Amino acid sequence: MLSPQFLLTALVVVLAPGTGVIYTVALGLGQGRRAALWAALGCTFGILPALLAAALGLAALLHSSALLFNLVKYAGVAYLLWLAWQSLKSGGALQVRASDSVESGPHIALRGVLINTLNPKLSIFFLALLPPFLSGNPATATAEIALLGGVFMALTFVVFALYGAFAAAARRLILGSRRTMAWLNRSFAGVFTLLAGRLALDRA
Repeated sequence: MLSPQFLLTALVVVLAPGTGVIYTVALGLGQGRRAALWAALGCTFGILPALLAAALGLAALLHSSALLFNLVKYAGVAYLLWLAWQSLKSGGALQVRASDSVESGPHIALRGVLINTLNPKLSIFFLALLPPFLSGNPATATAEIALLGGVFMALTFVVFALYGAFAAAARRLILGSRRTMAWLNRSFAGVFTLLAGRLALDRA
């Protein structure tokens, strides 16, 4: 159940930079703190499908079905490549730019939801992470998974929001340099492309 060991494990997992962190930081640098908070919220809710899949046993089906796994995986790869393009495209959604214009929050959050929903490894991760911390009582298993998953989501939002806040604070320091903004945009595009490549090489 909920224990210091679970909290430490979950915190280490959440702190590790991944697609969601990169997305949130990109929004913080590109559009400020409000956009970063929406990104963090979207990435947090994007965990919910994987958590439900793990609770219902669907993650095991995803893991055993190569076709289903690859369908989700390559949809995720295509989406990450699209995000890379949005970092480079003039006026793209993830481009760091001097403009103060901010996208609508729901649009930012929706992209965050899709980032985690289209990652088939996330449901398999929950299938591996949660069981060691369950009591072993089948009657309470669903409630325990809901509790642990809820805590994991809360940690995700707090940590991602902090990442985004730091990025937003750094935004003012980089807006005066076109070279720095161009370098950051190319860097984000490169990172999203690398993450897409890593996901493409993953196997069920």
